[in-house]
Amino acid sequence: MAVDYLTYFVIIPVLIAVFLFVFSSSKAARVIAIIFQALFVAFSVWLVMQTRDTTLTTYIGSYDGLLGILLQAGDASAVFVLLTASLFLVVSIYSFHESNQRLFWCLLFLLEGSLVGLFLTRDLFNIFVMVEVSTVVVIILLMYYRHRRNMFIGMIYLMCNIVAMQLFLFGLAYLYMIAGTFDIVALTEIIAVTPREDLIIPYALIMTGIAFKAGFLPLISSVPKVKLYPGAPTGFVAILSGVHAKVGVFLFLQMSVMFGHMHLYDLFLVIGIITALAGTMMAMAANDAKVILAWHTVSQCGLILIGLSAQNDYAMLGGLYHIIAHAIFKSALFLTAGIIRKSYGSMNVYKVRGVLKRMPLVGIGTIVAILGITGAPFFLGSISKYYMGAAVDPWLVWTLRIIAFATIVHFIKYGSMLFGKDPGTTGDEVKPSMWRAVPSFFWGLLCLVGGLFGPHAINFMFSTGVGVGVSEGLLTSWAYYEKALWFLGSVALGLPFYFYVVKGNKVLKKLGKLDFSFKTIVASMAIFLGMLIVFVGFLYT
Repeated sequence: MAVDYLTYFVIIPVLIAVFLFVFSSSKAARVIAIIFQALFVAFSVWLVMQTRDTTLTTYIGSYDGLLGILLQAGDASAVFVLLTASLFLVVSIYSFHESNQRLFWCLLFLLEGSLVGLFLTRDLFNIFVMVEVSTVVVIILLMYYRHRRNMFIGMIYLMCNIVAMQLFLFGLAYLYMIAGTFDIVALTEIIAVTPREDLIIPYALIMTGIAFKAGFLPLISSVPKVKLYPGAPTGFVAILSGVHAKVGVFLFLQMSVMFGHMHLYDLFLVIGIITALAGTMMAMAANDAKVILAWHTVSQCGLILIGLSAQNDYAMLGGLYHIIAHAIFKSALFLTAGIIRKSYGSMNVYKVRGVLKRMPLVGIGTIVAILGITGAPFFLGSISKYYMGAAVDPWLVWTLRIIAFATIVHFIKYGSMLFGKDPGTTGDEVKPSMWRAVPSFFWGLLCLVGGLFGPHAINFMFSTGVGVGVSEGLLTSWAYYEKALWFLGSVALGLPFYFYVVKGNKVLKKLGKLDFSFKTIVASMAIFLGMLIVFVGFLYT
């Protein structure tokens, strides 16, 4: 259905950015921006409701069809817009006193506009432009405090992104030579009748660029980005992990539909498993709380990839819902981690103790988010992980259980900060600001709400018609409570495993120091590109 208001979803954040760049020194201006962002969230909820039964399209300018630039909102893209708007609202409140510099506030909302535009556009070249704009903003914010080490790693990451997106652009140019359009819907129809051998190179080029953005292994693109997390503004890091890290996943979902008959589901299923396991291993090796959370983001992107590649309707729903779940509980953990850093002056999980006693609200918010991220019964992650494990092969069920166990182990390590004797060290703030503590707590509380009403939320966001109670459809009561027993057993086994195997492990300590040069990262892109060409051209004919 043609409408004329989707453009406002892109324009509103940009207007807020300009407004804050001019008036950011005024607290009243930031309050006004937060109010407008709250209205933007309400606008996004309305968009999700409008797209439940139809797809909305806005033609920009006087051209329609393949000649025009189109914005299109379906159920998935509308949900991504709502997720983005909601998280930016929370981060805006959280960052109210964190930075008064107008550049920070301007960049923050410019990032929101580019992300919303990316989720709504139906044109591949526009996607490329939006990805490039968001990447430049992200790298500036990663290097925002201008620490010497951050500047060096940030430049490496920028150069790697340039190489990856050039591959993506070459793939788009190749497709344009074949089809004469960048429109995703038209390309899907043309690709369906195009000889497979003509699509090998563009598919490999495009998917290599997307895999880099998503951090899928064997690409090692996540290493420099993870090292940038500790020195970046906390609110921005929450956005980076919660939403921006899903850009690659969103594009992967788009390309899997567009390339349909030739998409390598089995290969990407294996890549998802490797990425998830490697991410958890690196999280176990880290001591800095933000680095642990950053590596876990890599792991969870791998887990989402498993759900999207399992070729099962329920696993697909689980993967989609886990995108939402991960954005909530991981951003909540990053926000509380920033508060802990300000209170203790450290992010070392072995030095920080007694968070729950010193800051009860922050401690409870952290506990709820950890229960959500580990898949505790009735919490957010339990629903998404249950769907991913429903009606799939037994070997994949056991793989998901191993990944879940590894997640529990490194969050036992992370959660040790909550208890024990307070070391008495202090940072910039002994008591957390309510501007930071309250939004972090309530955002974390969604981990419980999203678990208790998970099937209802899935039905609302994705219009699937699946059972809405734990006794309906595949969510049978026994199967769900069997998962609860597996969780409790994993926790019981994970405690001794952490204390006797992980803690103080010399191999993990060496692994935590892993680093790669620009040449090595580019070489991994070349290897990944070659692997895709071989698989598409020779093994999956």
